[in-house]
Amino acid sequence: MNDSGLSRAYQAWVEQVLKPLLDKVPERKDSFATSSGIELAPVELPQEAAGDYLTQLGLPGMPPFTRGIHPNMYRSRLWTMRQYAGFGTAAETNQRFRFLLEQGQTGLSVAFDLPTQIGMDPDHPLAAGEVGRVGVSIAAVDNLASLFEDIPLERVSTSMTINAPAAILLAMYLAVGRRQAVSPAQLQGTIQNDILKEYVARGTYIFPPEPAMRLITDTFAYCAANVPKFNTISISGYHLREAGATAVQEVAFTFANAIAYLEAAQRANLALEDFLPRVSFFFSADRHFLEEIAKFRAGRRLWARLLEERFGVTAERSRQLRFHAQTAGSTLTAQQPHNNVVRVALQALAAVLGGAQSLHTNSMDEALGLPTQQAVQLALRTQQIIAHESGVADTVDPLGGSYALEHLTDEIEAHARHYLQQVDDLGGALAAIERGFPQREIQQSAYELQQSIEAGESVIVGVNQFQEDGATPLEMLQLDPEVERSQLAFLERLKAERSTEPVQAALDQLAEAAAGTNNLLPALLTATEARATLGEVCNVLRQVWGEYNPPVTL
Repeated sequence: MNDSGLSRAYQAWVEQVLKPLLDKVPERKDSFATSSGIELAPVELPQEAAGDYLTQLGLPGMPPFTRGIHPNMYRSRLWTMRQYAGFGTAAETNQRFRFLLEQGQTGLSVAFDLPTQIGMDPDHPLAAGEVGRVGVSIAAVDNLASLFEDIPLERVSTSMTINAPAAILLAMYLAVGRRQAVSPAQLQGTIQNDILKEYVARGTYIFPPEPAMRLITDTFAYCAANVPKFNTISISGYHLREAGATAVQEVAFTFANAIAYLEAAQRANLALEDFLPRVSFFFSADRHFLEEIAKFRAGRRLWARLLEERFGVTAERSRQLRFHAQTAGSTLTAQQPHNNVVRVALQALAAVLGGAQSLHTNSMDEALGLPTQQAVQLALRTQQIIAHESGVADTVDPLGGSYALEHLTDEIEAHARHYLQQVDDLGGALAAIERGFPQREIQQSAYELQQSIEAGESVIVGVNQFQEDGATPLEMLQLDPEVERSQLAFLERLKAERSTEPVQAALDQLAEAAAGTNNLLPALLTATEARATLGEVCNVLRQVWGEYNPPVTL
């Protein structure tokens, strides 16, 4: 505290007011700290915030973007309400998409099943039992065309949570656009396309890092020239957080990965300014309400500074952190699942107060299975109530200036910088991943949280306190057991109907391109339009590049 008068008043308050009270009524627990271990004082004072206003906060739409990337934020345009959906066949998911659009959703977000995520066709032996289970099954462009039937792609923004085969799914999407007479320049959306976090936290990788990074930089280059409205990557902290990362680790390791992508692009002789405005991020909105709001604000400020410090980027639009947020699936409980409605509402509110550009709200039944239509509707209504009834969208960064929030914002940025230095000392994100550094840090955080829950130090309502006897009955979504058989039948028909020669010629062309240095997207688009399957395309790339075997981390 720099103000001596305030400092004296604070010390007097502690001695004369606070301590006598604590002698009579002790605090509820020994320590009040966030998920990242940042201690919270009983009260924060204005002098606790470092630096002056314009340096640390700035005005909305101006560097360092702490208060938002747009001058007017939600007063001009609300965030995109983008509910994540996908299950069974493309036709089934199409029905869910159309329902959500009818209910006021403003963007689509596609969940793919595990075989699709790891580039396997439904008839692969390892796909048995997984077809259409945790997302929609996409084996060829015909499936993707069914997924978007009667949905005008020129008017809808589509996000696809796909990583190792992201470039292939993008090629399929472009092909579907052509079938609808929609040009690539009109298409809007996002592919996740973030392979480094797969090596750290999720495991749906296919190829070794070098060719996997090439797929990403080829996508940057192709879309900058041909698909200018598409976000070519959504660098994901969400999955790191779901694996157990703290808020600080989520920011730090996400940005470490982002730096690695930009460096890879530079090595591929790409100009950062050509694609940076289409680099986006994906974060979790987790438990600790104030920490999550501060995390988003700190992330915006840190990213703007990192781009200038490390890459010399000065263009304001290129330094803006645009992000999608999703409420935290790992915080949902199977016990007393109706409590999840409250959890999701608070997490969604944190994302909005933190300035998200788009948002997914989880459904209350997702700890038990795939969400029902009724539960998804309620999750969407949660966003709509926040947008239209709460008033929080009526002013920019409404909690900005809160002494506690500004303290947390500063602390998260400082702690994230410390982690980034550790990653740098190890040789960058890829070297750190190969040595298991982020994996170990996240595993340790997950372990400590679980220990805290089991000890009752972290209260989870309905789980370790306030339990009830018996289960709360909920209607569950039942998947049709015919899904897998129908996809197998589709594959058989596809291979019987299509012309073999163009498919083989396209796959041969792809193999040649993969072994060379030319951009792979044209060859992928040719193979897709020839109706080559996802598995066939990925198998060609496997034969040329091999598969990734992760290091053992202890």
